[in-house]
Amino acid sequence: MQNALLETACPDLTLLARGKVRDIYEVDDEHLLFVATDRISAFDVIMTNGIPGKGALLTKISLFWFQWLGDRIPHHLVTADLAEMPAKVRQYADQLSGRSMLVKRLRILPVEAIVRGYLAGSGWASYQKNGTVCDIPLPEGLRQCDELPKPIYTPSTKAELGAHDMNISPERAREILGPEAADAVERISLQLYGAARAYAAGRGILLADTKFEFGVDEQGRVTLADEILTPDSSRFWPLDAYQPGRDQPSFDKQFVRNYLESIQFDKQTPVTLPEEVIDATRQRYQEAMTRLTGTV
Repeated sequence: MQNALLETACPDLTLLARGKVRDIYEVDDEHLLFVATDRISAFDVIMTNGIPGKGALLTKISLFWFQWLGDRIPHHLVTADLAEMPAKVRQYADQLSGRSMLVKRLRILPVEAIVRGYLAGSGWASYQKNGTVCDIPLPEGLRQCDELPKPIYTPSTKAELGAHDMNISPERAREILGPEAADAVERISLQLYGAARAYAAGRGILLADTKFEFGVDEQGRVTLADEILTPDSSRFWPLDAYQPGRDQPSFDKQFVRNYLESIQFDKQTPVTLPEEVIDATRQRYQEAMTRLTGTV
């Protein structure tokens, strides 16, 4: 197993940000370079070690979905082929190969678009307290991980690195984004979730929920950005093991969250994950990619 790439160093490119997973560089006035490292975060905290190869797996999954979408929804991907990128990018092929995307530069919207088809995670916690998720009332008597009557759009704020995203109501998202952009984000998110959920089910995976990010391009169009429908941004459950009323086995980083809960993680201080957790997490990401894309 190769070492985990936790941080890139591309001095001829301007580093704009290091997120929980991605290093983002400026390529020119119109393009950015998104590099998926092997960092892993949970509860908005980046762990001290990573998952070797995770960035490449995330990139393969995102590329599959972008290609699957085709021209149905505007998105920011230009190319993931290093040979098609500028020379100042290609010189760092040893770091960037298989884990980089050249993308259009967008004005990123300050709201994350979350769609839930099942009652899990923070949605389940909210429902237990007051019977709602992001102020959306739900029927009484639902169990943990129950399928919802229909998918719901439950946005959140975009927190700075190290801070926590906060769930907000769709009405609050409209106040932040404005009615036109908010309506487009909600409509596209629900449309994409529905199509991806049907596809994933045919591959033996329940897409329980997922998170999208959007920006606005020079023409003013709301445009899909960042990664899409990966184990980092989604809950993937094996269809054949689904049983509501309990936590589900998963193909995402819920395994890491469960480990951290088991050691009473304070949700503030980075920790070093043991090798067995790293190996098991990577296997889950690999299986998600294989099932979804049909490749290894």
